[in-house]
Amino acid sequence: MVTLDDVREIALALPGVTERPGGHTGEPSWRLPSGQIAWIRGPSKVDLRQLADLGLEWPEGPVLGVRVASLEEKAALLAAEPDGLFSIPHFDGYPGLLVQLDTVERDRLAEIIADAWLVRAPVLVAKQWLAERGLD
Repeated sequence: MVTLDDVREIALALPGVTERPGGHTGEPSWRLPSGQIAWIRGPSKVDLRQLADLGLEWPEGPVLGVRVASLEEKAALLAAEPDGLFSIPHFDGYPGLLVQLDTVERDRLAEIIADAWLVRAPVLVAKQWLAERGLD
């Protein structure tokens, strides 16, 4: 199980990422000047009602929202990792998904957050970061 401290350490290790309280909740979020990449996400009353209408519940434990590159990537990730990743009606049509922190390993979380960072990072910074890791 990963913790909020793990999320913080992973996110802040990426170039240009800063932490700030989220707009509506005050929960931590991590962003670049171009936008948010990850944020702690709890359920709203609407989320809970919509999930209940679908016969679903919000999971126990902390949840992290992350940005993904596209709706196609979102669908592929949700299909490949149904035990740790999920979405909600509020995210329909939005390239983001939710991660149950108590079900994901730290290495996998680091990949998920890095992928979210790559969506928002300046192209040259992202290329350099990938090249330094032999991922270009």
